[in-house]
Amino acid sequence: MKHIWWYVLLLAVVVAGDRLAGCALKSQVSASAFRYSRLYGGVAEADILLLGNSRGLTFYQPYIEEKTGLKTFNLSYNGLPMDVAKALTLDYLDHYPAPKRLLIDITTCDRTNDELLAGFLTYSDQSFRLDTLIRGRLPRVWRGGQVSALFRFNNEIFQRALSHRRRSDADWLLDRSIPPQLAASVAQHNYPLEVHPYLIEQLRDVCAAAGAKGVDVRLVISPYFPGFAERVSHLDDLKKAVEAATGLPVSDYSRALSDPADFGDFMHPNKKGSQAYIDLMRKDAVLP
Repeated sequence: MKHIWWYVLLLAVVVAGDRLAGCALKSQVSASAFRYSRLYGGVAEADILLLGNSRGLTFYQPYIEEKTGLKTFNLSYNGLPMDVAKALTLDYLDHYPAPKRLLIDITTCDRTNDELLAGFLTYSDQSFRLDTLIRGRLPRVWRGGQVSALFRFNNEIFQRALSHRRRSDADWLLDRSIPPQLAASVAQHNYPLEVHPYLIEQLRDVCAAAGAKGVDVRLVISPYFPGFAERVSHLDDLKKAVEAATGLPVSDYSRALSDPADFGDFMHPNKKGSQAYIDLMRKDAVLP
């Protein structure tokens, strides 16, 4: 009988320790300058809302703000799929005044990303939409977060929040030039882009919700390295499918930059290329 009480006491200590440690980590996340901490911390109001996967990080905020005089907020993240992006965007629209403009890179409709979705457990206690999405798609992960507070922080998203504990992430994009040897091999590389109907539906919902609040929604395809857009399968099919679903035109900048020095790799313009891209969008009034 004594052994049973020792096990009960040990379990109580473990549970209490887990909850206390979880509270400590949550306080670190809440104090972070990382974008999702700011989103759920009430300090993300902006005139221009930016959305995409890693290619959405090409929306270089300091330069947009310098050229437009408007405040920006970027919800983009590496590999962010449109279903997660929808939850984040609708949460934003619920908590803040409607931005003047919403700029979306449609390659968020490329593929789902359950590994990244699991990382949003870190913020799921602050978002019914994220919690519901994780519970429906990843029930074992969701249950793990219910059992253990620490489990919610065992992911890349939490690590990113810690890395931005005391610094802004507004300039989070590549700041390097593509290596010449890699640039010369562009014809040897392919990217099998998917046209994912489920994710296109999520984009349609975001456009409709934002439009209902008076937001000017603009859809784009960000630039690829010269010659690489031809190596991306189904890019034009994705553009047509998105335009049909949303009723909005897609501004295609996939082949807009011709200088190899504008890129950090085949998929992503660097800081120099981002500024050139932003100048093009301003010229076309995609950006104010």
